[in-house]
Amino acid sequence: MRLLTAVDQLFLLLESRKQPMHVGGLFLFELPQDGQNEDGDFVNQLVQQMQTATVPPSFPFNQVLDRLVFWKEDEEFDVEHHFRHVALPNPGRVRELLMYISKEHSRLLDRAMPLWECHIIEGILPESEGRPERFALYFKIHHSLVDGVAAMRLVEKSLSQSPTEPVSLPIWSLIARHRKSVDKLLPADRSITSILKEQLSTIKPVFTELLDNFKHGDDEGYVGTFDAPMSILNQRISASRRIAAQSYDMQRFRVIADAFEVNVNDVVLAVCAGALRRYLLSMNALPTKPLIGFVPMSLRCDESASGNQISFLMANLGTHLDDPAKRLQLIYKSMNSGKRRFRRMNKAQIINYSAIAYAWEGINVLTGLFPRKQAFNLIISNVPGSKKPLYWNGAPLKALYPASIIVDGQALNITLSSYQDKIEFCITACSKLLPHVQDMLGLLEEELILLEGISEAKTVAAN
Repeated sequence: MRLLTAVDQLFLLLESRKQPMHVGGLFLFELPQDGQNEDGDFVNQLVQQMQTATVPPSFPFNQVLDRLVFWKEDEEFDVEHHFRHVALPNPGRVRELLMYISKEHSRLLDRAMPLWECHIIEGILPESEGRPERFALYFKIHHSLVDGVAAMRLVEKSLSQSPTEPVSLPIWSLIARHRKSVDKLLPADRSITSILKEQLSTIKPVFTELLDNFKHGDDEGYVGTFDAPMSILNQRISASRRIAAQSYDMQRFRVIADAFEVNVNDVVLAVCAGALRRYLLSMNALPTKPLIGFVPMSLRCDESASGNQISFLMANLGTHLDDPAKRLQLIYKSMNSGKRRFRRMNKAQIINYSAIAYAWEGINVLTGLFPRKQAFNLIISNVPGSKKPLYWNGAPLKALYPASIIVDGQALNITLSSYQDKIEFCITACSKLLPHVQDMLGLLEEELILLEGISEAKTVAAN
């Protein structure tokens, strides 16, 4: 048995019918071209492998809740409860695929079972003429079991970096493929004494940082928990979800980052902020004050692939500014302010600092009393993925899109992941509150083109 952490329990306490608390990944593969699919039955062979595998699920896929206090090993695993095999009609486009994912992402997981599901979806049209047909894997798992970085590591461990390496075990038995690194993947057990000692040591540095906030509260980059304006993004949500996804060349973001001497993640935030500004302007719903983004930051310093080890920075997104360059510079200052603070603290201190600094938001999310008055307006999360190509029995992974959670008062979540030389954006939204949110994908492209033009002009002027 393993004790649930406070963060694990928070994700379970927040869950309701209209507020599922699982994260998901949509992985898009091409059928192999080297003869492995000559009989046209490649996907069915994968499905048979998973349905008939006798290797039991491994951690964390074998964990079931015990009184909302402990994780215990499930002794009655039933693959039929967790696995789905579906086909899009007439082969479908990515649009039909995303509609299917949107519906599945809206459904709750059964707490009487291990909290995950796996869907194999076939019948997806080729990316372009002459390319192979595609199929997809959609995997959802409760956020109380993993954070974004842990989920991405599970994916990398379940696939292969070689097109010729067979992967005969199902994804949920992946640790059986990595027996030598099991200890690295599992969370470390710690004694109550060591945990208590660590917590007591955080008191002085945490309060030092909290006092420092009052000294620098007027700095341009500082964001307080009462600075976020009310907006249409911050209302009570419904159970309906809309998933929209698109891939972009990472080099485009790097060029802009080099021109402005900022980080790639700052450029990502600026592109999201500009697209969001355009989207809200089209609805005559842009607040006069800048929107505030909640940016998760991984605290994971080991190779584990389970549990939650995250904190958050709050970023001024500069949506009140019409100038994209000024908006990017403000985002850079805002993010640097939070990063400097966190660099002065260790992991335990950061977690406790965040618990106090964002206490108002935590109470508000738990109670739902003031959905329109939030400490931030949306979550924008960047999860690092594999830099190397991944394969499933020779089928190349072409794209991966991380679908995330939304809660009352937070109707929009933008999560992205890197894969090889691309950045994969995935927007999760309440479809009742934010109509045509898929239009954001085109607006992201427009904002990216605008920043590219400014960057080119800066580079030419500098030379």
